[in-house]
Amino acid sequence: MDKFRILFQFLQSNQESFMNGICGIMALASAQMYSAFDFNCPCLPGYNLVYGLGILLVPPFILFLLGFVMNNNVSVLAEEWRRPQGQRGKDPSVLRYMFCSMTQRAMIAPAVWVSVTLLDGKCITCAFCTSVPVETLGNASRRGLSQGEMKQVLARIPCKEIYEGQELVANEVAVRYLRCISQALGWCFVLLMTTLAFLVRSLRPCFTQAAFLKSRYWSHYIDIERKLFDETCAEHAKSFAKVCIQQFFEGMSTDLAAGHCHPPRKAPADVAEAAEKLLGVTDQGTMNTVLKSWHRCKPPLHLHPPALLSSNGWAGQKQPPVQPPVPQSKVTAYYSHV
Repeated sequence: MDKFRILFQFLQSNQESFMNGICGIMALASAQMYSAFDFNCPCLPGYNLVYGLGILLVPPFILFLLGFVMNNNVSVLAEEWRRPQGQRGKDPSVLRYMFCSMTQRAMIAPAVWVSVTLLDGKCITCAFCTSVPVETLGNASRRGLSQGEMKQVLARIPCKEIYEGQELVANEVAVRYLRCISQALGWCFVLLMTTLAFLVRSLRPCFTQAAFLKSRYWSHYIDIERKLFDETCAEHAKSFAKVCIQQFFEGMSTDLAAGHCHPPRKAPADVAEAAEKLLGVTDQGTMNTVLKSWHRCKPPLHLHPPALLSSNGWAGQKQPPVQPPVPQSKVTAYYSHV
């Protein structure tokens, strides 16, 4: 158990590197999924385009959503975006930084899928086989086919075993033509994604370094504050449950032994320690008030002496200074003089 705890703490302290590794694994998994995928073009006019573009675009969209789902900061971003204003303002630049950071990681696996799909060429061949320029690549001497019949023949180009239009255009020529276009689009897409990644990762901090550091700092603060709040709530709940259960069993033992005289027992050390961790919140209504106040009006990010929680939120206003007590000798001298 200690080893798992150490591993969990290591992953929490290196969350950014861990998420980058997860995105890389998802990218490799997407490439393996495509290589293991059994691509079967329907070879029918009207269906080829839908099937080819569906394989090209639908799995990347699913992988993009999975990239967001596996990122823990999604809930942090949604909570920070939807929470009431309260006593702590919301900085739009921090929210934009968090969203852009999550989007960059979530785009890795879809980009790999699209790149592998375009470089392979099967989707483009299936989707656009009816758009092959027969006048340029085919035999222009064969005539007599209507537009619909020609599309019916060209739609079977990806299905070599049932293709019957060798006299119109050779199957190998059409497939090679479409695959070359697909590979050219694939390399252009790889170049575009690489250029965008370079611009985002390298040039953006150079132009707005101060704003970039501010957004990065407060995004880390929001994430760490949420984790510490969850840990504090879990610790308080554990201590609260321990004290409640201990008091229940002590009350039951007192009722069962009502006719007998027993010396009072000293409270166990662990229960006393748990009671100290309750931080003054010892009933259900107070705890609900604290949780609602934390959601509606978080304390401002300004360090000051601890303030009490009022009914309207955090009473962080400055209190009037407390007058020092008057020495007893001065009071006695005053009344004796009077």
